[in-house]
Amino acid sequence: MEPWRGEPIVPTSYGKVKGFEDLANTWVWKAIPFARPPVGELRWKAPRDPVSWDGIRAEEGFSERACQNRMLTDDIIGSEDCLYLNVWRPQSPERDLPVYFWIHGGGNTIQQPIHKIAHGANVAGQSNMVFVSINYRLGEFGWFSHPALRTGRPGDEYDDSGNYGTLDIIKALKWVRDNIEAFGGNPANVFVSGESAGGFNTLTLMISPAAKGLFHKAMSQSGGARTQSVADADANAEAMIAHLLVRDRTATNLEEAQKHCKKMTLKEKAAYLRSKPFAEFYACRRAVPFAMSSFTDGAVVPVTGFNTLEARTYPNKVPIILGTNKEERKFRLFFANAYPDDDDLYQHVGTLGTELWKATGVDGLLRRLRNNPDQPPVYGYQFCWGARRPDGRSPLPEPFASKLGAAHVMDIPFFFNLERSYGPIDKEIFTEENRRGKEALTRSMMAYIAQFIRTGDPNRPGSDFTKVKWEPWSNKAGGPKCILFDVDGDEPDIKMTTEEVTEEAVKARIETLAEPLRSKVKDALAGGLL
Repeated sequence: MEPWRGEPIVPTSYGKVKGFEDLANTWVWKAIPFARPPVGELRWKAPRDPVSWDGIRAEEGFSERACQNRMLTDDIIGSEDCLYLNVWRPQSPERDLPVYFWIHGGGNTIQQPIHKIAHGANVAGQSNMVFVSINYRLGEFGWFSHPALRTGRPGDEYDDSGNYGTLDIIKALKWVRDNIEAFGGNPANVFVSGESAGGFNTLTLMISPAAKGLFHKAMSQSGGARTQSVADADANAEAMIAHLLVRDRTATNLEEAQKHCKKMTLKEKAAYLRSKPFAEFYACRRAVPFAMSSFTDGAVVPVTGFNTLEARTYPNKVPIILGTNKEERKFRLFFANAYPDDDDLYQHVGTLGTELWKATGVDGLLRRLRNNPDQPPVYGYQFCWGARRPDGRSPLPEPFASKLGAAHVMDIPFFFNLERSYGPIDKEIFTEENRRGKEALTRSMMAYIAQFIRTGDPNRPGSDFTKVKWEPWSNKAGGPKCILFDVDGDEPDIKMTTEEVTEEAVKARIETLAEPLRSKVKDALAGGLL
């Protein structure tokens, strides 16, 4: 591949693309295909190479999103033709820049935040690197396993895996490996990061043999580690077929549909599934919920799942950062208008639910990773901006200070230097009164991450923005654990903590609550709001 020539027209393995000027003195190349459209017979297949093109692709708009429902509604948007990526880089002649590879969140069912919000111009321009954002298949089109969709033939292991969204991400990483040098990026220094489902997917890449060697550093924001057996995934898919049969009136009820399923051949089931549009799968989701997890198929994800951390056999041992926000769980509580007449329950559910998330998705994982002697340093953070401080102050106005706080997604504008996160309420969250503190904390957070991407160590001696040493996680009692990102007025308030949150300790705290609060909190944690 030709090196970066400092011009907006760039050659790729499949054809030339044209970039356009964007914010922060950057170029952006939008809607570059990294795989063939996964439609028709390619639905539920591993992604294939894109078709080469003549001339110059000059896309000024982002591609269609993957098939999904519009957030907080049942409206269906997006397209199966969705496997495209976007590249930003500074308008400079520099080569061998670090590569920031972003995996969006949204429960692996929606794209959140969308490219218009979580775009990479400010990161590319201000941190002097190449930024890549991608689409990948979502929902039942991204993760779906059934015997009817498997050939069992040698060489078809990826096609048979069911982990199509994971394979899309890996395919995009391979595109970066083969093409990013032409944009001035260094294919030997690729940083993978994602938030929420993107964080889950980042951690899946750590244990995936199919992703071996494709990235060199990683960060999981508000993620976690979760897998599902192929047997359970197959059972869910069989239940989906039965509910589809009822929905299209092939069967009058579920019992009749199950009998009909047993009479169908695998070939008939495959054809039936491929005939159905995304909207019909989505319509059955309440009966057959979509689980945000990858399948332990043995090719894309090892059969032992995240137990490979204990076995020390995971293939991608790279420096990694794991973090959560201090009040993650308030995101769903706030937008669901939960417990409007019981603020005590609201606060306990938000706090304790978040602590369980931190215990399993950050602290517990950091401890497991640190137990591996050949694992490079691991770092933890907690994002606190918006949460009430011990004296009751918050940079957020009411009711957001008490009801939203440092909720899920709130950290993204700080890592990307944006003032958009939740859409309609952004102007009420990011105010003139909290602007200076937000900007100061943003500069520090971006400086830590930029240094980590370059060196594997987030600390830059002598920098005004990384004055507090971010120490790697230690499993020793009283040793350094996570760095805390907050503000005190207009100034960053950044410090290390030696506190470790464990699942056992949080559950013990729940047991100390008086009734009926204890039962209500347990019901909420076991229900659907979290």
